[in-house]
Amino acid sequence: MNVKMEKIENNVVKLEITVTADKFNEAMKKAFAKNAKKFNIPGFRKGKAPMNIIKKYYGEGVFYEDAINFCCDDTYPIAISENNIKPVDYPEIDIVQVGEGKDFIYTAKVVIVPEVELGEYKGLEVKKPVYEVKEEEVENELKSMQQKNARVETKEDGSVEKGDIAVIDFKGFVEDKAFEGGEGTDYELEIGSGTFIDNFEDQLVGLKKGEEKDVKVKFPEEYGREDLNGKEALFKVTVKDIKAKELPALDDEFAKEVSEFDTIEEVKADIKKKMQEANELRAKREYEEAVIDAVCGNAKIDIPSVMIDKETDNMIKDLEMRLKYQGLDLQTYYQYTNNTEEKVREYMKETAEKRVKTDLIIEEIAKKENIDATEEELLARATEMAKQYGSKELEKTAKLILDSQKNYLKVDVVNEKVIKMLVENTKDIA
Repeated sequence: MNVKMEKIENNVVKLEITVTADKFNEAMKKAFAKNAKKFNIPGFRKGKAPMNIIKKYYGEGVFYEDAINFCCDDTYPIAISENNIKPVDYPEIDIVQVGEGKDFIYTAKVVIVPEVELGEYKGLEVKKPVYEVKEEEVENELKSMQQKNARVETKEDGSVEKGDIAVIDFKGFVEDKAFEGGEGTDYELEIGSGTFIDNFEDQLVGLKKGEEKDVKVKFPEEYGREDLNGKEALFKVTVKDIKAKELPALDDEFAKEVSEFDTIEEVKADIKKKMQEANELRAKREYEEAVIDAVCGNAKIDIPSVMIDKETDNMIKDLEMRLKYQGLDLQTYYQYTNNTEEKVREYMKETAEKRVKTDLIIEEIAKKENIDATEEELLARATEMAKQYGSKELEKTAKLILDSQKNYLKVDVVNEKVIKMLVENTKDIA
């Protein structure tokens, strides 16, 4: 086999691959063995006609397609390996010469992983975000705990007030026509929660059990449904019941009931501590992202569109999986968000390009800095995953994960080590 390589444009190379006549003849024999049983030649039992007779009846090229596929499958992987080519898509194959007794020659045009020109990635100056926990946030969390532990009792007398739960039947109309999703029975609506659009909840205040009312509202312009965006609607509402919340006192008894602490002050301190930890994690992640953005901003790279398209495909698949867990599918999602796949792909394109660029730059830095993953690190990461799966046979599951997902684990570990190195070599500015 002989290979000539030519760079024909940015990130695209063309390989001219020559397979000797002997090798092509072997491929023809394999093609004959694969297809012999299909041919029914007069004077021969089906599948027993020799190769030369079949060629007389059907022409010399009858086995070319399979022979060509055999040759390409055998030689293309070797050609890209010997020339250190990293393709990002299937090759575009063109036949230059084919025939018995001749060398088989074909070209393979292929898009390759782009070259990365790194800029400065050490000693950069990036501002680290700092998030303080405000007393108001602690109080709000405490009030949320109070709301969750409230007792709800039927309100025998009186009318709907803010904070009450109104049990309602409703049916919505737009332009005098009922619309899909605009009807409910025995719906428990907390007044003031902002669950329903516009001032729907405010219009129920003052109603008594058994009373009916026509509630007029307007859907937001960007509601997400073309048939409802910006439309005025009328809801026929019946109040079937009214429930009042009785909030527990925020005292030491409350602390003992809802937590492992004895005093309300200890509960507040625990809330604040958890908020601080969440803020620190948020700041850490945002700082890492800012550092990566700064490093990527200094690098030069021409990303092939096919790589962006493939990453967009992956993002669409991830979205589809998330929707599946919620009992939805893509078409339903497109319908309710007034979108199409084309719109969603276009929206995702910028993020997809950023992800591809980041991955390529991190990979290039890893090469330059000789950062790799050890077997111990890979096993540790596999063990972490096994723990998340709740496996009872931790070692066995970790080994299975390591064997089946080693490349994925390696990328994950190396990326983490590169990011850590970049952060350690970045100056935090005030």
